[in-house]
Amino acid sequence: MDSPRHSKNANPNREPKRSQNQPTAPRQKDAYARLLSQHSSSKFSLYLEQYARDTMFQRDGNGPSTQAQSDRLNIPQRKRDQVPYDLSDSSDFSPSSMKSKEEESSLSLYMEKLSTRSAQQDCERKQGVADRQRRGQRRDTATSQDGDIESGEELSSFKPNDSKKQQKQQKKNKDSQETDVFVGRPQSPKKAGTSGQEQEKTTKSKKKNLPKYQEEDKVREGAFKCEVDPQMSRPKSPHGKDKKQQQQPRADKSKNKGGRGSKKQVFEAYMTVEEVSHGLKRGELIQGQLRINPKKYHEAFIPSPDDTRDIFLDGIVVRNRALNGDIVVVQVLPREQWKVVRSDTDCEGASESDTQRDNTVQMAKKKAQRTPGPDVTVEDQSSDQDELIRKVQNTTLTDPGEPLEDPSTPRPNGEILQKTAKVVYIVEKKHSRAVTGFLKFLPDKPFAMFSPVDHRVPRINIPLVDCPENFNSRSGDYTNTLFICRITNWASDSNFAEGRLAKTLGQAGEIEPETEGILTEYDVDSSEFSDEVLNCLPKDLPWTIPPEEMRKRRDLRTECIFTIDPATARDLDDALSCKQLPDGNFELGVHIADVSYFVEEDNALDAIASQRATSVYLVQKVIPMLPRLLCEQLCSLNPLTDRLTFSVIWKITPEGKILSEWFGRSVIRSCVKLSYDHAQSMIEAPEKMFSAEELPPMDPEHPVDEIHQAVLNLHSIAKNLRAQRFSGGALRLDQLKLSFTLDKETMMPQGCYIYQYRDSNKLVEEFMLLANIATANHIYRKFPELAMLRRHPPPKAKLVDELQELCDQLGITIDLSSAGALHKSLNTTLGDDEYTTARKEVLTHMCSRPMQMALYFCSGGLKDEQLYKHYALNVPLYTHFTSPIRRYADIIVHRLLASSLKCGPHLGLSTQEVQKQASHCNDKKTVSKRVQELSSELFFGVFVKECGPLDSEAMVMGVLDQSFDVLVLRYGVQKRIYCKSITGLDSFHHRKVGKKSELTLVWTQEDHEKPPEEQVISIFTLVEVQLKADGAPMKYSAVIKRPEENAS
Repeated sequence: MDSPRHSKNANPNREPKRSQNQPTAPRQKDAYARLLSQHSSSKFSLYLEQYARDTMFQRDGNGPSTQAQSDRLNIPQRKRDQVPYDLSDSSDFSPSSMKSKEEESSLSLYMEKLSTRSAQQDCERKQGVADRQRRGQRRDTATSQDGDIESGEELSSFKPNDSKKQQKQQKKNKDSQETDVFVGRPQSPKKAGTSGQEQEKTTKSKKKNLPKYQEEDKVREGAFKCEVDPQMSRPKSPHGKDKKQQQQPRADKSKNKGGRGSKKQVFEAYMTVEEVSHGLKRGELIQGQLRINPKKYHEAFIPSPDDTRDIFLDGIVVRNRALNGDIVVVQVLPREQWKVVRSDTDCEGASESDTQRDNTVQMAKKKAQRTPGPDVTVEDQSSDQDELIRKVQNTTLTDPGEPLEDPSTPRPNGEILQKTAKVVYIVEKKHSRAVTGFLKFLPDKPFAMFSPVDHRVPRINIPLVDCPENFNSRSGDYTNTLFICRITNWASDSNFAEGRLAKTLGQAGEIEPETEGILTEYDVDSSEFSDEVLNCLPKDLPWTIPPEEMRKRRDLRTECIFTIDPATARDLDDALSCKQLPDGNFELGVHIADVSYFVEEDNALDAIASQRATSVYLVQKVIPMLPRLLCEQLCSLNPLTDRLTFSVIWKITPEGKILSEWFGRSVIRSCVKLSYDHAQSMIEAPEKMFSAEELPPMDPEHPVDEIHQAVLNLHSIAKNLRAQRFSGGALRLDQLKLSFTLDKETMMPQGCYIYQYRDSNKLVEEFMLLANIATANHIYRKFPELAMLRRHPPPKAKLVDELQELCDQLGITIDLSSAGALHKSLNTTLGDDEYTTARKEVLTHMCSRPMQMALYFCSGGLKDEQLYKHYALNVPLYTHFTSPIRRYADIIVHRLLASSLKCGPHLGLSTQEVQKQASHCNDKKTVSKRVQELSSELFFGVFVKECGPLDSEAMVMGVLDQSFDVLVLRYGVQKRIYCKSITGLDSFHHRKVGKKSELTLVWTQEDHEKPPEEQVISIFTLVEVQLKADGAPMKYSAVIKRPEENAS
């Protein structure tokens, strides 16, 4: 549907919102026509006719005319029946709300429900046309490190919200009313026998000339119109009568007034600051960060204050114009509107459908009989083993006829209640309000329609004056052009936001425009540093260390000190030294670039560094936190150059026992820049005599043998320290990381490989951890109210219990009682064959789901020291000290350390200011990791397009009832495969015992004389897949091969 989106200023043409008392004639006629064809009872027909007459009378009294509605929508008469309406916000059609309408009979309510379902069919049919195309356009889906398996096909979030009486009636009519419940891509009953392939072929033939994002627009246009106006045709829910709504009219109350030209509220007015403050103090309101599911943008969550299951926000209306990442205040809805959650840890936590309880479903029938069951996992993980899982599972409304149990108490079938809520206030708009997307010309309108690539952001009206000069006459030229738009306003009476075009990026599918779009969306400052900032840098170049500064420091320039980094690294933060002492022990040093010497507190350079908070590493480039003069020259510990450092030097035994410790400012001169490959070759060949030609240029004062021996000594001590850490209860969850080889001129991907984490990496990591732990203890001891520390909370207990149950049923022996126990379990052999490593990767992914992310915090802001602990490292105190070139948190730690040693000024920050900076660093770290993942996805999408299709073995890592997730072993990427999209599949059956989920795929045979071949899909099943580029730019999908192809 191509009807325009309407801005606040275009109210006469805005889509009319249906009131409960104002059903539109075309929709009612269409819905009842279908119902009458399905329910042949003459008595039932009379009921329907009577109800239609009643509602027509109400409409004539209050509502706008049919023609008026058609005119406002600018839709031809013949198309009006196709207009989808909002019917998805289950909170407004709850059993309890039905009871509040005493003047309506239960029969009329039942027929309201049936008409609702009929309208849902209309909406879902429009949604279903291009589900796969929608997946192709989504950018904000995660990759291997993130756990959000890429696309999500189930768009619908309509939910059956019936009382017991209605459920019985539905069950009675189920056989004759096939379209009453459905999920995903629906079909009409007439087409229930049509094969999946035929349906796809028909759909594609109708749309073959449209770009994929335009197909998505049509789908999403219907979806948003279905989503954003739930109060119109439904009885008011009880939560509409709270104190706040008595003061401020609810959206549905204003809508009931109807009338031509009246503005109808889509969203509730926000509470006042005073109301929010009092509500939070009384515990009536809850504050948290909003997370919108990238796979199903109708669904959002905020963390529960009691650390149990997340609070669920069902639909766009209840989000009240908040965007992903915003800090919001929510009001919990009445208990009868809470959801029932079924725990399915084995497969991203959700069953996709409640209709297939018999676990055997023919594919065509499955398309005609669908009930929406959201399958949602929204995850985020950070480096340093910072894993965050936000999991919400299959949801339906609770039955108010049953006694409501304690939310945390599982029902006999394993289900528990989950709170639902609505946004009443936005505390902080953390979302940048900038998005990439495409422009669509709307004839006779003063604005164009902007369709964001990120489906979690609304459609946006753009003034035509912002569009390219020839956009009106040659809009087709811009079909594949990527733009950046910034949202400027989103009125409470509008389904869509208003915005301005910020920039034309270029052609969609090209790396640089797409990269710039990612950086803008995530508010990554990639601009050049201002003159004011650059003026803070040393002017006299080449710069040398002033003699007075040299006298204040420990001179280590004659020591054998060297760096070990990736071969392409240019910002060298850290160096190592290891000198054997006469008593057999070692003097071991970690030397970190003294960035705080150059970045003075409270100047322009400090301000921009604190704002950026971290460098952002893309596949093809780095967005630095500091100007390159510092990053790559004055601070970088480049070889054969005098550099200022902060050093930690230990006297340590060969076994790794620390005998003494020294902190201080120093000067070093690195004797060589080793890569991880160089160090690894030295570790693997301890007896080899390396020639100077095999290594980079080095200081002649330190021969190759001296450096080689120092690397071997470091490796030996690191192995001992590592063994002690893990035997002491530490945990490491390694996940596959994809790396690329790029063409030096074009920067296009030439190849890709899974990054190997080897002994040389472990060597450096071990001493960085040791330095960070030592520094954390030192600054906390000196500044118990100001220390910038890093904590890692333990995993969510409920999710751990579910994972334990799943593993028990899978026959996997795993101990989740502590970090150390989990580490030992993961390193217990999972079989003894070539796929052992793959099984460990799958199990590691499963175990990462309950984990939370590590966070910076100020010690003075958190009084309970038990909360300081770092779960994965199993240490009481931890911080970041070793990467000040790329992390602002480390600069604050350096300043604290200098102050404690009387070799620097006192930190000019209060506890509250340190905590505020810690929170900002947390946000920027999360963004940095997400942008890095999106960059990797972008390059891999290009690689598949240029070099594909790519074949690989894959291992199943999660099973839902209509799809399954695989880890593609050759490339380390995770993809979801949908059963209804598999070519050559006759049917599939889902079976679940406890937490263990299993799919049986039934393949058709070319020889029809042969019986169909069955293939069982469960966790750890090996399959063959092919990665193919989609039509949408940069996107690709995984296609499972037939079993006989695997054998060949």
